[in-house]
Amino acid sequence: MPVVVDLDVMLARRKMPVGEFAAAVGLSPANVAVLKNGRAKAIRFSTLERICEVLGCQPGDILRWEPDGS
Repeated sequence: MPVVVDLDVMLARRKMPVGEFAAAVGLSPANVAVLKNGRAKAIRFSTLERICEVLGCQPGDILRWEPDGS
């Protein structure tokens, strides 16, 4: 997948447990796992906005693009 979600990196930097993060963002822990494991096919801008608000970061801190085959 060319777009990589580095949510686990940001959670580790903030020392925030997944359950606390999920509750603050308004996602289920299962949906957080889908994002962390790179299985998400899409994300709503409102969800991305809330993630950035909770983690105090920019979208580029969470999402990055990698060419296929890297």
